[in-house]
This record gives sequence, C-alpha cells and structure tokens, in this order.
Amino acid sequence: MCGIVGAVADREVSGILLAGLQRLEYRGYDSAGIAVQTADGIAVRKTVGKVSELCDSLGADPVAGRLGIAHTRWATHGAPSVLNAHPHVSNDRIALAHNGIIENFEALRDELKAAGYAFVSETDSEVIVHLVDRYYEELGDLLEAVRRAVKRLDGAYAIGVMAKDDPGRIIAARMGSPLVVGKGIGENFIASDALALRPVTDRFIYLEEGDLVEVRKTSVAIWNVEDESVIRSTVRVVAGEDDVDRGNYRHFMQKEIHQQPKVLMDTLEGRIGRTRVLEQAFGASAPEILDGTRAVTIAACGTSYYAGLVAKYWIEELAGVPCHVEIASEFRYRKVAVIPDSLFVTLTQSGETADTLAALRVAKKIGYRHSLTICNVGTSTTVRESDLALMLQAGTEVGVASTKAFTAMLADLLLLALLIGRRHGMDPEKEAQAVAALHKLSDAVDQALALDEQVLKLAERFVEKHHALFLGRGPMYPIALEGALKLKEISYIHAEGYPAGELKHGPLALVDDDMPVIAVAPNDDLLEKLQSNLQEVRARGGELYVFADPASGFRDEDDVTVITLPEVEKLLAPIVYVIPLQLLAYHVAVLKGTDVDQPRNLAKSVTVE
Repeated sequence: MCGIVGAVADREVSGILLAGLQRLEYRGYDSAGIAVQTADGIAVRKTVGKVSELCDSLGADPVAGRLGIAHTRWATHGAPSVLNAHPHVSNDRIALAHNGIIENFEALRDELKAAGYAFVSETDSEVIVHLVDRYYEELGDLLEAVRRAVKRLDGAYAIGVMAKDDPGRIIAARMGSPLVVGKGIGENFIASDALALRPVTDRFIYLEEGDLVEVRKTSVAIWNVEDESVIRSTVRVVAGEDDVDRGNYRHFMQKEIHQQPKVLMDTLEGRIGRTRVLEQAFGASAPEILDGTRAVTIAACGTSYYAGLVAKYWIEELAGVPCHVEIASEFRYRKVAVIPDSLFVTLTQSGETADTLAALRVAKKIGYRHSLTICNVGTSTTVRESDLALMLQAGTEVGVASTKAFTAMLADLLLLALLIGRRHGMDPEKEAQAVAALHKLSDAVDQALALDEQVLKLAERFVEKHHALFLGRGPMYPIALEGALKLKEISYIHAEGYPAGELKHGPLALVDDDMPVIAVAPNDDLLEKLQSNLQEVRARGGELYVFADPASGFRDEDDVTVITLPEVEKLLAPIVYVIPLQLLAYHVAVLKGTDVDQPRNLAKSVTVE
C-alpha cells in the first residue's frame, strides 16, 4: 500500500528518495510524488502510475536539494490523480506525505474551509497539511505545529512534514501506521518500511505508537504520546536478511511460519483504529460498494479456498448476509445463480492464479455488482481487474506451502466481515471487542509459535504414519482442512480434514490404533459437541492429538496428547490455531527428509489451468 521516504543530508536527496520508492513498489500503489526543499522553496513533482514515470518527469525537469520527502499512494479517499497524489502542500510553505486513514477528516475539512483554506484534492490527507499550516502560522514552529495537529486526528497515520522556512529538519509522527527512522553519518532518514532505506543505512529506530520525531542531519529527537522526551533503541539490520534470504532458518517455510507475528502486525496497521475498522483501507469506493452489498461470493483455490470457508462463518455470523464460497476451477464452468447486489471476492496470494482470475472474469459477465480481491502482489492482474483491492502485506512468500499469506488473508477477511456487519445491524460493541482482540493478535501468534519444541516432539510420532485425520467444528473445520493440506503437501502423508460431526457418517471406519487423529479445540460454543465426537475416536482405539484452549477440559491420557494454546477471542481462534498445524507439517516433513520448500509436483503460483 502507501509508502513514505524522507531524507535530510549533506548531499542531493532526490536519487535517495526515488530509490526508496522503487524498493516499496511491491506494496502496490497508483501514483507517486516527491517534494524537495530547494533554494527557491519547496519543489513538488507528482505523477499517476509507476515510480519510473516520476523518474522520467524528474529527468525532464529536475529538482535539487538536501532535504525532501516522497510518497507512493494507494487510493483510499479520491481516485488516482495528480491532485490526489502526495506530497500535499499548503500555502506553498508546508509539504506533507501521509500513510493511513483519518476518520474525522470531514469535520476538520469543514473547519479549515471556514478558516479560508482551499482544498484541491479529494483526500483525507490534505486536511493534515492545512491543519499543520494553520498551527504553524499561529505558533511559528514546525515541531509544535505538528504536535498540535496530530492530537486532533482520529484514525491511523504515519506522516513526514517539511516547511519552506524551516530548513534542515523533517518532523514525523506515527499512530497505527508503521514508520522508522534510518540513521546515517551526517544524514538521517524516515520511511514507512526499513527496506526502502537499506541501500543507505543498516541502523534503524522503530518508532512506537504516538511517537513524534524531529530528524536533522546530525540528530534525531523523539517524544512519546505523553510529550515526554524519550530514547528509542537503534537496531542494526544485517544486510541480506530479507524475504528471499533464509537468514538463520533451515527452510523458507520455517522462516515464513515464524514471520507471522510481524506479517499480521503489518497487515493490520493502518486498517484498524482504536475501536473500529478503517473502511477506506479497502479503497476509495469501498464505502459506496459495501453500502450496497447484500450477499458475498468468495472464489479461491487451495489454501485460499480454506480461508474463504472461514470467512463464510464470520460474514454470516457478524453480518447475517449470505456468503457462498466457491472453488474457482468449478465456478468458472458451472451455471451460477447470482444473488442481486452481490460482492464477488477473489482470494489469491499471487494475483495471477489462472482459475481464480478466470472466475473473476466470469463473475463480471454474469451480473455480480462489484468485485474485491485480497492479494499479496499489488501489480497483479486480479488487482488491476477488480473494483477494490486489499494487499496482504505478507512480503514475498517463497515456500510453495502457504503459511504467512494464509493468516494475513484471514486477518483481512475478518476486517471485511466486520465492515459488512457494521452495515447490517451488528452491535458496535462487537466490532470494538474484535478490534481490541486484533490489536493483541500478534502476541497470541507469538505464544502459539512458542509451542515449537512441543510440536517437534509430537512430529516424531508421525514419521512412520501413512494417513492422518484432522477434525474441527464450525470455523475450525476449514482449519482442519488446512492442517491436512499442509501435512500432505510437504510430508506426502495422506491426510484428510473433516467436520467432527461427520465422523459417524463414514470416516470413523478408518480409525484404528495406527491412525493419528488431530483435533483443534478452542473454547467456543461447539466445544462440548467436539468433546463428544472425540470420545468416538477413543472408543475405536485411535491416537488422539488435541490442540486445545486452557479451559477446554482436555487432559493428557494414555491415548490422548494435549497441546495447550493461549486463550484467544473466539473470532481469532482460526488464525491462532493454524500455527501449530503449520509447525507440525513442517517438522514431520523435515524428519521424513522431503523437499520442504519445493514439494514434488507443485508450483507456487498456478498460472495455468
């Protein structure tokens, strides 16, 4: 999504800023811009399209200076255009780049219009630059003007601000959107992602919520949300440890499993406020499209299909609207009855999955009202061909068996369910509770990852097995399907996922003392039903492995092994409970000596039918 780069140096900064934007292109964007402090004031260049077009513009009409900010924009308020692109400028003296969404921008805009400010864009971001300018005129100090302005903002933001008459410093702040400071020698930087600055520094300060920072060539000063001067630790990032480098991990899949706390944090930042989901994160036209949504159809393949099945439970529970989940390769070839005012949602890590892309094109022909894609590649075909797009922010996923993209997809789908629920009578307190839990999701996943050693010991019991059965109920049934898929993908053990209530309708015939049965058991409304189903397994002599909530009542016995997971809000249980199933598949595959990252007969992006 949006990206920010800023630099204060003893050398010309335009090249640094442009290189930083190019390193952020993977996030997806629709326009780009740069503002540089020159001898004549603030020079701004903005273009719609790729960073390369901005480079061409600067090649034809260069700007030179030693302080500047740059931005790539993904449209939320207002369509892609030069006027809506960042940086925004107020009164030719304040320039600002902003990531995030300001919820109270309409009230602030009305106030600023009444004070004589003229708005030239459709964005929420323009209110910030005018608000800073207003306080700058009153206070005469850029730092204090930004400090005063951000206290009036509701929503999520990371900002970089510069002033024509205040040379030598950038003021930056963050709340709900990521921002880092890069430390150089005689030069310092800001960016929304450390990746943007890796060519110029390996030392970073990761700002905390509510931090305000003054960046000069030779100094960095930080104040916290209480306006207290603070010192944040500097972290050295070793060159080469990026998404296409295994680092200290044995396999990419192992690395990607352990990246999930950060991936989920990145996915949610800028998309949730203190108590609400920020709907504009889904795109400029999201409010209008979601207002008219009366039903949802989700199309996907493989792991993404299972994410869609989880979303069906969420959407129908929270919003009370019909949700159908389709295997994309089947949807494209059957006659479909379209519910009026339906939103068609495609789920695809690559954005190029052939069957999913074909399903999207069919949906547009047969009368689906609008389309949304949830995807990991901002430049992909599904992004270009959908009305709305939401990026996973999972980074490059190298392992063929998807892990971090799956959990990021689930997080985004829950945001969608909450937004649709908001429009269909969901109690606002329900949304507030879910958002509060989402703020703690990364920590819960960290706790689940701490079970790694226990799961490794468990995996030793699976090495000689030829079959396995995964069970779940409600939204945990798709998680059982996903756990089975992971095990079969990379260990080549035949595994199946079933709803636990279906045991007596066939699968129970397979259960004996050589058939491991894995169950996921959060403490939800279906726990007692699941416990009853699992007694059927024990009665047939099956080996039972239960991933359970602390309050579930399961205990280790001769034929039952219990792995206790952290207590988690029930809406988030699918995201947390899939973690140990990923670890189980990984460790079994390693013990069996299979090719974990590139399992036989499979490809990462299935771009053919």
